[in-house]
Amino acid sequence: MLLSALAPSEFWGEAVKTAVHVINIIPSSVTSGLSPFERMYGHPLDYSSLRVFGSTCFALLPHVERSKLSPRSAVCVFLGYGDGQKGYRCYNPSTRKLLYEPSSYQEADLDPLWQQTMDDELSALHQTGTWTMVSLPPDKHAIGSRWVFKIKIKSDGSIERYKARLVAKGYAQQYGMDYEETFAPVAKMTTIRTLIAIAFFRQWHISQMDVKNAFLNGDLHEVIYMVPPPGVSHNPGEVCKLQKSLYELKQAPRAWFEKFSIVITSLGFSSCPHDSALFVRNTPHGCIIISLYVNDMIITGDDVDGITMLKTQLAEQFEMKDLGTLRYFLGIEVASSPRGYLISQSKYIADILDRVSLSNTKAVDSPLETNARYTSSDGVPLSEPTLYRTLVGSLVYLTITRSDIAYAVHIVSQFVSSPTTVHWAAVLRILRYLRGTQFQSLIFSSTSSLTWSAYSDADWAGDPTDRKSTTGFCIFLGDSLISWKSKKQDVISRSSTEAEYRAMATTTAEIVRLRWLLASLGVDQPEPTPMYHDNKSAIQIAHNSVFHERTKYIEIDCHFTRHHFQHGTITLPFISSSVQIADLFTKTHSTQRFRFLTNKLSMLSINAS
Repeated sequence: MLLSALAPSEFWGEAVKTAVHVINIIPSSVTSGLSPFERMYGHPLDYSSLRVFGSTCFALLPHVERSKLSPRSAVCVFLGYGDGQKGYRCYNPSTRKLLYEPSSYQEADLDPLWQQTMDDELSALHQTGTWTMVSLPPDKHAIGSRWVFKIKIKSDGSIERYKARLVAKGYAQQYGMDYEETFAPVAKMTTIRTLIAIAFFRQWHISQMDVKNAFLNGDLHEVIYMVPPPGVSHNPGEVCKLQKSLYELKQAPRAWFEKFSIVITSLGFSSCPHDSALFVRNTPHGCIIISLYVNDMIITGDDVDGITMLKTQLAEQFEMKDLGTLRYFLGIEVASSPRGYLISQSKYIADILDRVSLSNTKAVDSPLETNARYTSSDGVPLSEPTLYRTLVGSLVYLTITRSDIAYAVHIVSQFVSSPTTVHWAAVLRILRYLRGTQFQSLIFSSTSSLTWSAYSDADWAGDPTDRKSTTGFCIFLGDSLISWKSKKQDVISRSSTEAEYRAMATTTAEIVRLRWLLASLGVDQPEPTPMYHDNKSAIQIAHNSVFHERTKYIEIDCHFTRHHFQHGTITLPFISSSVQIADLFTKTHSTQRFRFLTNKLSMLSINAS
């Protein structure tokens, strides 16, 4: 094999492993005409994955390792098959690297590089007092652990570092014994968008920090025992009694958030009652605001010296990494231009399109066809719905910045349990629309203001299956779009007026929360928030508190709108349906109408900025 491939002798081991692999999958007279693989597993192997040893191959480069104009693959030499997982072992002559991530401790222990990486991880765990060695009590059980290995690659394709992390087998934990509460707050995306809008309006600098190994800082309240991981010396019968949290423990996120809350509160910050992951501190020189999403945090405010001191204080408590000016946060790209801040997910869109090989597909002008209606009985059920569910999940996350696809994603999300070919075609159309609008961004204008305005609408009985209505709303801070929603209503409305009134109640609740949020950030709203609506009957019901036949069957909570109208929180100006922006979130539209509405959403193409 080496001679025919003209390969150097240092690849002798790769040739031996490949030869063994081939021998195990070809029929033999010794095994009655069957392959060893077939004798063991009872079925033949698919030979379509076989390749010629030493042949030229092209390895697809990860998206982070290539630019828009660079090659999408690297020329490599095929040297065999993966050991612990499906895949090929490919050698890149230009970098002289054969990357390999172990799948077990036993494999990693054979490589000095991985040995050193595991030793460093164990040393760090010992230094932080993550566990103590004790004898396992008779009435207790110990959960297992495992090693996770990862090679981090730089943007130029070179190796940044070998990373080994010890994680607990949290799936073996027992509720009530090993854990109870697991919920941990994270920053709401509406809060992050509001914070960016305020910061740009007031010309505050926004910086970003990352907490390394954040979950390892959490203090455990439960007594948890863990089987000593490979590589840890211990006496017979001893187990690890965890003092600190480990990754993949069910309560690890909550333990970390509690630890951070204690530390940040001791530094004079207070948690916002309307977003527990938002922390504010007022100082003689201004204010400092922190928004936390697991281990990623955004810091802004007008007390520049106080922010510098805060970073130093955090570095004394945790291992921090200062990422500088906010540029990339949770897959969201943040850029600045003379017209304002721009947030987008263009890289995320590119990754989705690459996943389904639609990067070069023909684009369409709208996410869904005009007047499209979908039911669970449309088309033929998909034999393998996993990809559909994965793509829908990705699209849901994409609506963080892409309000223009909110209604379409709301539709395809209703069929994740049993999608059909028709629903799959709808998802592909959304992706084709994204292909043509990949660089669309939300813009937070430099000429905006800090006053709320809202638009609310409903599509009565629009669902062809259960005749439920759809609520749609969008809320602006000045000219900046902050919050939006497209959601099927929970109950069937008996009239279009009732459907519109329910939509008003949902929108009112979001307005109230956002007004409270702005107040906690030091921005008062002395004037009521206008909520524009295009249904005069629904507006009259909100104005009129008289109990009569038309409203006696409507739930009490729907009169939430009337309460806040009477108390001066909102006003209800009428608006023509032709300029009702929230109409975008309730139904499909013609291409011309769709473009008109999306142009009202404070969206801008990065290429046009």
